Amino acid sequence: MYQVVPGGAGGTITDGVPIKKINKESRPLVGAGVLGLVLVIAAVTAWCYYIASLRKADLLKTELLDLNKDGFLIRNQAGGIVFKMAFRSGTLDLDSCSKEGVILRCSRSYAGRVNFFIMTVKPKETVMCYRVRWEELESDRPVEHAMAYNESHWYGGAESAVQHWPIAISGQQAPKPFVTSDVYSNRHDFGGILERYWLSSNATAIKINDSVPFHLGWNDTEKTLYFQARYQDSPYKPLPGMPPYAELSYRVCVGPDVTSIHKVMVRRYFPKPNKVPLEAVFRYPIWSTWALYKTDINQEKLLSYAANIRKYSFNCSHIELDDRYTSRYGEFEFDPVKFPNVSGMFQKLKADGFLVSLWTNPFVNYDSANFGLCVQKGLFVMEPTGQLPALVRWWNGIGGILDFTNPEARNWFTSHLRALRSKYGISSFKLDAGETNYLPWQFRTRAHLPDPSTFTRRYTEMAIPFNERAELRSGYGSQNISCFFRLIDRDSVWGYELGLKSIIPTVLTISILGYQFILPDMIGGNAYPNRTYGNGKLPDRELYIRWLELSAFMPSMQFSIPPWEYDAEVVAIAQRFTALHETLVAPRVLELAGEVLNTGDPIIRPLWWIATGDETAYRVDSQFLIGDDLMVAPVLEPGKQERDIYLPAGHWRSYKGERYENKEPMHLTDYPVDLDEIAYFLWIQ
Repeated sequence: MYQVVPGGAGGTITDGVPIKKINKESRPLVGAGVLGLVLVIAAVTAWCYYIASLRKADLLKTELLDLNKDGFLIRNQAGGIVFKMAFRSGTLDLDSCSKEGVILRCSRSYAGRVNFFIMTVKPKETVMCYRVRWEELESDRPVEHAMAYNESHWYGGAESAVQHWPIAISGQQAPKPFVTSDVYSNRHDFGGILERYWLSSNATAIKINDSVPFHLGWNDTEKTLYFQARYQDSPYKPLPGMPPYAELSYRVCVGPDVTSIHKVMVRRYFPKPNKVPLEAVFRYPIWSTWALYKTDINQEKLLSYAANIRKYSFNCSHIELDDRYTSRYGEFEFDPVKFPNVSGMFQKLKADGFLVSLWTNPFVNYDSANFGLCVQKGLFVMEPTGQLPALVRWWNGIGGILDFTNPEARNWFTSHLRALRSKYGISSFKLDAGETNYLPWQFRTRAHLPDPSTFTRRYTEMAIPFNERAELRSGYGSQNISCFFRLIDRDSVWGYELGLKSIIPTVLTISILGYQFILPDMIGGNAYPNRTYGNGKLPDRELYIRWLELSAFMPSMQFSIPPWEYDAEVVAIAQRFTALHETLVAPRVLELAGEVLNTGDPIIRPLWWIATGDETAYRVDSQFLIGDDLMVAPVLEPGKQERDIYLPAGHWRSYKGERYENKEPMHLTDYPVDLDEIAYFLWIQ
């Protein structure tokens, strides 16, 4: 049977190809053939997509990092995942991504145009670093990434009121400005010594770039830290003439072990001191008037204090004359009522072999004779319009705060300090405050400050002319100021909230942040009312002794409450431990201080520094190393004359003469430590 196939416009085709009709029996075969063809086409298509996906997956890899639309992860050389970062504020459009050499770049998220890239850098054979940047190009929406921390221990960030080692995250916190603050007064804020740097036990580290309007939050349920960049509702300000488009940029580095990766980060990204402070400050105690006398200091009390230092045969680096020796805050002349013969007083102190430093601060109260002058000269931080000085409240009243971005204000302040030094032979200064919480939420300075913590940096620079004995309590990018940095005031209590137990975690934290010349605040704490264990006028006797013993193994010692306020036994213990500090601790610290100039390595080190493969070492917060060869284990609990001690693998000799030659870490349970002792162990060859 044949049929005629219709032809073109001219008619029909009469000699067409004959077509055979499909009978019922052959129809299943045709269906199978069509289905087979469809399957072949589908298989080829799937294969093409598979090959394309492999190419895309290969495109989105760079060294040990894998990128996806929602974040990235990094593996170590063994293939284990050591770092995870999620993109919380946007999702990448992977079709916009390309790879050019060591740079992986994407131009779009599903919300709009972005400038996103990851650049691979290999500073050492065993270290891999990644520069990450997400910049919004069309919107002022925040950029937020979330770092998972659930499988490792983390260190760094900032001094805090409740300090733990490693960092202990609790609760939930929406991202808030990561800026310096006085954590004695604001105990939930970040502290006065602060850097955008964190280090983990799995040998990874992250450093947030200085240009980022950086906010930090956390969630202990999700085990994440939130890194956010934003300008809305924030003290950060974009550069003049630039739109408020946020940029989050940072560096992540991975290495063979935590000590090695930290050394790389410090050498690459932290400024270092250019000289070591005066040797005497390391060897001999500082004696401050603050905790003993508070603001009720005068000439008679100061001379009596100095006489007792000599009477009880203590050495002295210098006496620190604290608040308040002037009539009003913001003035630089001695109160004539409290100090009727200033020149004679300093001559007497000098004749008796004492040097004196003075307390100072960046505030000029409104009732000071200098307030009007500073307003007239434009020396204060201003309110946002720049028309009026911004009045601020601090712990001693209300006044203006000097604008240390203004060269005239810097010169005015420094000239008064130099005049005091010239007139009375003042040896140096304790520069108090400097944190950004004493700035208004919105303000104007002579030089634009995109990051308010830069104000802290400018204030710390005021110590440079006096840095052989100078003391600061705040720091931000200030590691090269080359003076002593003091922990914020401690309460006379045992615990982790500004108490005795907080000292080692805080010292270790700011050491990791690059601050090595550390003053651990006054022995026994500040004896503030209602914040003193036992509620006495003096710190608890046992607490004082344990505090004294710990301080003897710090880079420098500082008394205020003197040992003779207790009894002869406490005086004898203090004499013995100041001598031990001078002969055993100070020589080691001074040697390590010299190395800091080149390496930036900590003087006070965590136990994992020499035990990177031991999980226990990452959690020890009540022991520390001085260098690599002196391990210290103080008693930090009331009523205890023993403690458990973790001893890293090696050859050790205890202060009692016991020898330990252990190939594996050792735990000494209930090791006896009398009230007048501190346990320490020396590495022996």
